[in-house]
Amino acid sequence: MRPSLVNKTQHLVALAKSGDATALSQLCRVYSPRVHWMIRLRMGRELRSKLESMDLAQEALINALSGLDDFTYKSEGDFVRWLSKICENELRRNLKRLHADKRDIRKEVRLDSFEQNSRSRFADIHIPIDATTPSMILSKKEDLDKLEKAIDQLKPEYREAIILTKIEGLSCQEISARLGKSNAAVRKLVSRAILALAMVFESDR
Repeated sequence: MRPSLVNKTQHLVALAKSGDATALSQLCRVYSPRVHWMIRLRMGRELRSKLESMDLAQEALINALSGLDDFTYKSEGDFVRWLSKICENELRRNLKRLHADKRDIRKEVRLDSFEQNSRSRFADIHIPIDATTPSMILSKKEDLDKLEKAIDQLKPEYREAIILTKIEGLSCQEISARLGKSNAAVRKLVSRAILALAMVFESDR
């Protein structure tokens, strides 16, 4: 991410924490596509047929931005990792609901509902979720279905490498800390993952 945008994000986070609704809206517009892809590509083919990724992305983004008071901005990487963690938590929460043997329907919480007292600042804020393929993925404008099918065919470790580098935008050093691997091992993993994805695209032409 360009330095100007990094500085802008830091500024927007500071304003949003002070209650600036315009800053919250701008953060939503900037990060909603990335949050959407963080969730969608981790869901896989089977889960996408059972859960709506855009609903989960919107809920994850609301959770993140309504909890800004608990976040201390240090760097763009920290902010993206924080968003990613909330996305993972949202996925786990819905997986538990999906696979629960017995559920009391009276206790279920709709994805589009939330406690008014903790998220009242979002009452008039529209959160746009961009369903088009973001250029950050592979610097190519590939068809959405083709991209998903290709990533679904990758080994789990390759799929995760693509998500961490191209969707979350983490550096090799950040991924190294995240996965507990050496920088050299991460570079090799990312290189192989990108090559594998390219081969899948070529085979589908």
